[in-house]
Amino acid sequence: MKLATVGLALALALGVTACASSSTTSNSSAASGSTLTVADVAPFSGPDAALGPTYLATCYGATTAINNAGGVMGHKLACKSVDTRGDPADAVPAVNQMFASTSNLALVIGCTSDEAAAVVPIINAHKMAMFCMTGQSEFDHVHYPYFYRLVPPDLEEAYAMVQIAKQLGYKRVALAFGNDIGSQTFIQPAIAGLKTAGITMTTNQTLDLNATTFRTEAEAIIASHPDAIMTEALGNADPTLFSEIKQLNGGKVIPIVATSAAISPPFFKASAAAVGASAFTSNFHADNLVTESSGPAYAAFSKALLAEQGKVPGTTGNFTTYLSAPGGVHLYDGINLAALAMIMSKSTNPSVYGPDIIKIGNGVPGATVVYSFAQGEAALKAGKAIRYEGPGGPTSFDSYHDSTGIFQVDTYSPNGTVNVVGNLTAAQLRALAG
Repeated sequence: MKLATVGLALALALGVTACASSSTTSNSSAASGSTLTVADVAPFSGPDAALGPTYLATCYGATTAINNAGGVMGHKLACKSVDTRGDPADAVPAVNQMFASTSNLALVIGCTSDEAAAVVPIINAHKMAMFCMTGQSEFDHVHYPYFYRLVPPDLEEAYAMVQIAKQLGYKRVALAFGNDIGSQTFIQPAIAGLKTAGITMTTNQTLDLNATTFRTEAEAIIASHPDAIMTEALGNADPTLFSEIKQLNGGKVIPIVATSAAISPPFFKASAAAVGASAFTSNFHADNLVTESSGPAYAAFSKALLAEQGKVPGTTGNFTTYLSAPGGVHLYDGINLAALAMIMSKSTNPSVYGPDIIKIGNGVPGATVVYSFAQGEAALKAGKAIRYEGPGGPTSFDSYHDSTGIFQVDTYSPNGTVNVVGNLTAAQLRALAG
């Protein structure tokens, strides 16, 4: 059923793309003083509902900081939620409605692996710049002129999980991934990586994100006697699985190796409640993109984000954890890159400012390095070439507008604080490619 749904959504997307190519609705000339809209296209309901608010927190922080610095050429920025429900069949009409109803749309963020394959062609056909949080490999070698990505392909993240398991000395690993598109993309590279690493896969369980119990899957995992579980199953799925494993396993929690999606306040809160904070944190590791935790870029980011505490709809738990959420960090950088590109090009039209995103991200010899929108705006007004470096670290866009970073290893403290306990090198990941 999921594959049929995806096929329908892709067909709809292709149809809409054909129509949009002759009549686009991108922001070509926003009226002086008008408000520019940054749309957060992501799940705000359904099993992956935590993703939308995580990105929205970033949007609030970045746009408020930009507005406090005077905005973009007299324009203020505002954020808009577009709920895809994490399903292509729902995402396509939601994005179509976004274009039909949104004035002065200037940038799209979000577009997760759940819906990217269906909505990226539509957004691109409307000539709208987008920073997407998708690791799907189909975007590695297909050029969409308006598509930008600051996160690595899922292939690399799967290898990062395997490398963590290898470093921790695990010899037998069970897989438990959700049945959503974004989670399923990890499975095949994880299986291949485990084989290359000499680690036995004990079982491969798919978790229906709409189910309320995973007793059968928990029993199968326990019966396979793994040293650890590699997993990504968002919403209540993973916490429910953890709880049932503990109940069926004599009160013992099997160690977890998770994807970067697990570094979020809702995931920690639900998992700690399911098995106890101490039990969960003592047996948990996750890969995450390396982000800065000090220095001028981090100082600007943390100030901007924490100023929005209590203001962002849908955010829960320890708000400081959003400082480590990979989507939040890199979409903050994306918004700043786009806003500075608008100033550099003197245009709010993505067809005009888009190429300057690359110039500002990659820089040129002798460029002034800036760590915030305010610094970048001042340097541009002074006639300087700039290179933006945000809390996500330096960017290096390739011809497909991809700029992927390196991974770190994260754990939690029992109070929900995220701890960085190691780093993974590119050489270590390449070694698992076989």
